[in-house]
Amino acid sequence: MTITIMLRVDGLNASRLREFLSVYWVAWERFLCRPVWKTPAWYWQKDSTFSVSHHLDVVLDRFNREQLQEWVSARINEPLPRYRPAWKFWLAPNADGGAAVLLRLHHCYADGLSLQSIFSKLCPASPRQYPARYGAPEVPRLGHWMESAQHWFGSLLSQGGQALAPGQEAEPGALPGRVGRAAQTSVRMVHELSEFLVEQEDTPSSLRRPLLGRRHCRWSDPVSLDHFRTIARATNTTINDVLLACVAAAVRPRLGMTPEQLDDAVLHAAVPVDIRSRLPEGVTPAENEPGNCFGTVFVPLPVDGESPLERLFRIKHETRKLKKSWQPGIAWGLTACASLLPEIGRQPLADLFFRKASAVVSNVPGSPETRYLAGCPITEQMFWVPQAGDIGLGVSIVSYASQVQFGVVADEAILATPGDFLDDCLLELEQLAGR
Repeated sequence: MTITIMLRVDGLNASRLREFLSVYWVAWERFLCRPVWKTPAWYWQKDSTFSVSHHLDVVLDRFNREQLQEWVSARINEPLPRYRPAWKFWLAPNADGGAAVLLRLHHCYADGLSLQSIFSKLCPASPRQYPARYGAPEVPRLGHWMESAQHWFGSLLSQGGQALAPGQEAEPGALPGRVGRAAQTSVRMVHELSEFLVEQEDTPSSLRRPLLGRRHCRWSDPVSLDHFRTIARATNTTINDVLLACVAAAVRPRLGMTPEQLDDAVLHAAVPVDIRSRLPEGVTPAENEPGNCFGTVFVPLPVDGESPLERLFRIKHETRKLKKSWQPGIAWGLTACASLLPEIGRQPLADLFFRKASAVVSNVPGSPETRYLAGCPITEQMFWVPQAGDIGLGVSIVSYASQVQFGVVADEAILATPGDFLDDCLLELEQLAGR
């Protein structure tokens, strides 16, 4: 569950990056800590031997594009040590096209939106501007979090159903109305949870092979964000719909199915969804605090669709339906409480998620304007999702400075040539543009 981020930063050298990490990055106390297990949960423990030098490697090779892709793939396959805080930077200052900065960080530190917020604070929109507000103390919040979550969940299920306080008179018709709303809420909760648990598993395919444990990553050239906006406006869809349609088209020929088999195929993409606005006060991270506040929706991909427009409109139908669903919150709640379960109960919960999808697709919105890291312009920003259990294909879509890039990371057993997958994503985009 390690996130990988790559920035192309023109002119960045080792001394500037080292100063950036020593002053700004470690201002978040969480990055000085490592996760440790103390029954019944995980806690942050400060690393008494912490040094920035343990978390930064500089590689002087003059990588061309293909060599850089292989080098990044090798880093993705390199585990982070468990005896130190689980994050590390690499710098390749002599890579073709500008310095490459690679960050690998375990997901327990922050989700993609938290990291985006951190980099937005640390990378201003002007080379002459210093970060103004940054950093946060690491405050133990497990007890407060559990108390807030229990209070919120209890009030959700019983709102309006409480007995009146002694001496309190109910307004005519008010109590039955509140009880009715509470009953509807409870029924909906049961219904949504049941739908989540019985969601049909994916059809066996070439994407569901046993994994080899060797992963390769690739990324596309940037595409103008206006290109996606134009298609979305013309088809009355969203940019996210267009992106998912491109992924569905690229997945289709890699299932190893005949047209007849495709007609009956079921295939989902696990899509992380930000749920910060849906969480109660006390559960969401404090301002500037890194956190994990994402649920998961399982979006059916129309792999049997015969044309780009059919695939796009079927994606639109599914995403509209899921926007009203409680599925992201249920998924977040189950995973957030997983560490409180004994090991024997944790594995079935993990299997429940991993069997429901054949790919993970993440869309990370970045800054609309160019940002500067240590005074140097960031020209590209890429992100790869962590491997989730037995799901061997991860697709990332990243927007930055009015451009979009596709990234793919795949186990060797699933995709031997992940670059071809990206080519098919871009081909579907061109076909939608020229419909």
